[in-house]
This record gives sequence, structure tokens and C-alpha cells, in this order.
Amino acid sequence: MKKTSNNLFSRSVSSNQDGIHDNLDSLVLKHIKSKYQKPYQKHNEQAFEQFSMRIQDGGFSKLILDSCCGTAMSSVQLSQQNPDALIVGIDQSIHRLNKQGSADVLPENCLLLQTNCEDFWRLCAENEIKFDEHYILYPNPWPKSNHLKRRWHGHPVFPVLKDISSTLELRSNWSVYLAEFARAWQLLTGKEYSVKSLNYQAPLTLFEKKYHQSQQDLFQLVIGE
Repeated sequence: MKKTSNNLFSRSVSSNQDGIHDNLDSLVLKHIKSKYQKPYQKHNEQAFEQFSMRIQDGGFSKLILDSCCGTAMSSVQLSQQNPDALIVGIDQSIHRLNKQGSADVLPENCLLLQTNCEDFWRLCAENEIKFDEHYILYPNPWPKSNHLKRRWHGHPVFPVLKDISSTLELRSNWSVYLAEFARAWQLLTGKEYSVKSLNYQAPLTLFEKKYHQSQQDLFQLVIGE
């Protein structure tokens, strides 16, 4: 019998937490009351400058941000689906970004930047740049209960997210992550949104493809004005 490659499959999220973290509210409220002031890293400022120069050229009907884009499979697809928009894919790993190929094979409306989200998000907020759409697809779930502060809704940069996009879509194979994000967003803005099962069609990311092939449940949280 031919052995199936393990690269096609992925384990489900395993966690000692089966619901919203008991400390979520207090942590989010703490971050809402304070400003994240960690100094910017130089290479992140340079990436933002590259982005700024690109949007100064104009000609785009809208801006779409693909955060933690990894190999940028999602960024390329979003570029193809939105030919009049500029899609900006950001990831802190140049190794992952390089898997997409050289810049000359990317769609003309796709810009990939090596930068971390914390700095890029804050720089956009400070410069009053707002995206029409923002995607955070399959972020690292950090599933252990003591990992709460490593999740985006538990990070001190979280309050900035409301300032940089009109809509925000997250996908995950762990519904608790999205439920926590929805609760954190309610604390931040007063607006409630619900987690739904993803209507899977063509995969946007390699993770989505692997999770689906592994017959895992996939979930979606869509936040919009």
C-alpha cells in the first residue's frame, strides 16, 4: 500500500482550555487603557516606507491587508480576485515569503513585505492609513491556557486593529480562538460578532488546505462596519 505523505495532513488543535479564557476580559481592558509604546525596529520602518511609496503612486480602488500571510498564497489569490486593489501581504519570515517566488512573478497589485504585524499595524494607525479589508488567516493559536498573551487579542497591540481597517476576517481551526477574539472586539468597540462554520470552497492558504484534507472543522469570524 502506498504511504500517504504526512505533509497533506495536520493534527487538530489540542488545548487544556475548552472555552474563553477566564482572564481574557481583564487582560484586554488593561491593554485598552494603555498605549503600546515599544520602539519600532528599523527594518519594519523601512518596510512601511516601501509600502508608503507604493500607495503614493495611486491607481488602486482599495487597500487590502493580509497579515501573517506566510507563503503568501492568500495574498496572491486576493490579488487575482481584486485586480483593482492593492493587496499587501506581511510576514516576519523572509523564508516563508520567498516560497511564493520572486517579485517579478507576483501579480502587479500584490506587495509582499517582511515586517512584523505589531510595528506595521501601529505605523499604519499613526499615519492614518486605513484598509478596506483586513485578513488574519489561521494565526498560531497558542492553545495552552498560559499562552493567552501570545494570541493577537491578548497582545497589547490589539486595540490598534480597530483603527486600521473597515472590515476584518479571521479564520481558524480552533473555534475558541475566534470566540475570544470576538469577545475582545466587543470589549474594544461595543460591537458583537459571532463565530460561524466556514463554507469551504477553494482554500485561501496552505493551512486551510491541510486542515480541510485532515477533515478538521474550520471556522470564520467576520467583523465589519
